Amino acid sequence: MVSTLVTAAAALIGVLVGGWITIRNQDRQWQREHARQWRDIRLSTYAEFVSAYREYVAFALEPTANIVVRPHPRVPELMPFFDGAGRPYKERLEAAMASMRLVCESDASRLSSSRVVSAVRQIAAARSTTSADAVDPALFAELYAAQYEFINTARAEIGLTALTSNPLLTGEVEGEGVHPPEIRR
Repeated sequence: MVSTLVTAAAALIGVLVGGWITIRNQDRQWQREHARQWRDIRLSTYAEFVSAYREYVAFALEPTANIVVRPHPRVPELMPFFDGAGRPYKERLEAAMASMRLVCESDASRLSSSRVVSAVRQIAAARSTTSADAVDPALFAELYAAQYEFINTARAEIGLTALTSNPLLTGEVEGEGVHPPEIRR
């Protein structure tokens, strides 16, 4: 009788431990899959954001772009407004920014993306009163710095290491980034 009880108790303990290990492994697997899905969503959203602001700047630098500026109601900066041809670029940028706010994990990403949007708006605002060739290069330097900061915060959120240098400011890489007209290659 005692040997039967010991055997049954050992089997029951084995089933309980096995069940607990299985549940624990399934939970870890679910968490890894969930993290991978969010990483993929963030990567896609960040890529869409980068594409949207680059297209916005490219349109703003077009000689045919019709841009009007008004003071921002809360922030001491100018807000550019486009005609019908430029409206899709503005809307795409605004939608990409809203998507960023939905999926970014940290305040650093939210703040760095806001800095990028502010920089591209200031380029468009400057372009409203001057030709593309006369836009202040300091505005592009500000965009490059904001872009570098955004890329590093985005890379951190998706589990990649930070970039160690900013080729857009040092001129190490040709053909990268949004270049002001006077330095296009």
